[in-house]
Amino acid sequence: MSWASTVIVLVGKETASRPWVTWEIEKAQQLGKRIVGVYEHGGSENNVPEALEKYADAIVKWNADSIVSAVEGENTFQNTAGDQRAPVHAATTSRC
Repeated sequence: MSWASTVIVLVGKETASRPWVTWEIEKAQQLGKRIVGVYEHGGSENNVPEALEKYADAIVKWNADSIVSAVEGENTFQNTAGDQRAPVHAATTSRC
């Protein structure tokens, strides 16, 4: 993870209940990485992990344009239908 500029978290059916996912999200935050959540294709019923809600720079649906925009720095928050939603936090990720 240390070499990556962005960490992508796939939000699947059981992602929110996996402790190692929380650890990875928190580690990415500690390392100052951009964190992007991506709902799995058709994952409209999936719960977002609490740590992802807290630290994500973007959370988007499974769509190439949305994912690329989020990775490239657009702070986009979408609900599972792909509609815009307000971000949960106003934190910024520092860049060197």
